Amino acid sequence: MVTSMDKSIRRAGIVGIASAIPDQILTNAYFEKTVDTTDEWIVTRTGIRERRRAADAEAASDLGARAALAALERAKVPAEDIGLVVCATLTGDMPFPATASLIQDRIGASRAAAFDLAAGCSGFVYGLAAGASFIGSGLYDNVLVVGVDLLTRVTDYEDRATCVLFGDGAGAAVLSPADESCGILSIVLGSDGSGGDLLKIEAGGSRLPPSVQTVKARQHYIRMEGQDVFKFAVRIMGDASVEALAKCGLTPQDVDLFIPHQANIRIIESAARRLGLPPEKVFVNVQKYGNTSGASIPIAIDEAVQEGRLKKGDVVVAVGFGAGLTWAATVIKWGIG
Repeated sequence: MVTSMDKSIRRAGIVGIASAIPDQILTNAYFEKTVDTTDEWIVTRTGIRERRRAADAEAASDLGARAALAALERAKVPAEDIGLVVCATLTGDMPFPATASLIQDRIGASRAAAFDLAAGCSGFVYGLAAGASFIGSGLYDNVLVVGVDLLTRVTDYEDRATCVLFGDGAGAAVLSPADESCGILSIVLGSDGSGGDLLKIEAGGSRLPPSVQTVKARQHYIRMEGQDVFKFAVRIMGDASVEALAKCGLTPQDVDLFIPHQANIRIIESAARRLGLPPEKVFVNVQKYGNTSGASIPIAIDEAVQEGRLKKGDVVVAVGFGAGLTWAATVIKWGIG
């Protein structure tokens, strides 16, 4: 699906963004003690030096609500003015009710509708697309989009290939109507379900309900065909970004900041080369947090703003890929600062 923000509908923009990061840090030294790996191996192949892990008592709604409350404060939008809460997550508190509903209650957004969406690491941009559409139609004036995942809860710490990759975190953005000088300019969404087996948690759903056998077989953890996912990501990150730029009449030369999903430094560098972007126009924090799935892009946007690398008037491209297989890219003319 390709969407350019038609002038006949209201344009949406981000008016507040924030993130929530757990306190506990897992460095590469931790994994050197638990599996057959080294700091050098991890850094060379992924760029990751540390990642965060939520406290035992914390769940997705806890981190999501923290990020949401901070985003509302920055946006100066009262919680009761939020019409819809969208939560992009693969690791909600429970299968149901929706984590979005739990966050809605926690933050006091008593008038809001709420739902979750599952698009893997592409989820936050999918959430922006949903929020922008609701605002564009006039159904809601303010939408809260939360991306949160606690992937350490579903990571197999005996699997050398995946255990070093994932971390926990949350990010949230408040969307409101924007004028013609800023806002979301275009969105590209896509899916190729034929690659569904490449990145998955096999058990826990209706295909393989939880059982003693599925637990013993460790089928409730992330399984990934790393090389196949890498090849897909290298291609789709660049292609989706170029497509999103073309939809709003821009080119890579117009980009002030590129914010890719933070999964692997080699994938990020490959996408940047595809766009012809120098390192100073590419935001990278994978070394600090690893892959936080649906939280990755909003955490990166928030940090880019706080560090002064994303300023009012800048053209920013955010792009992600994930389980599904899915992909999503958006071009935004940044309107706050």
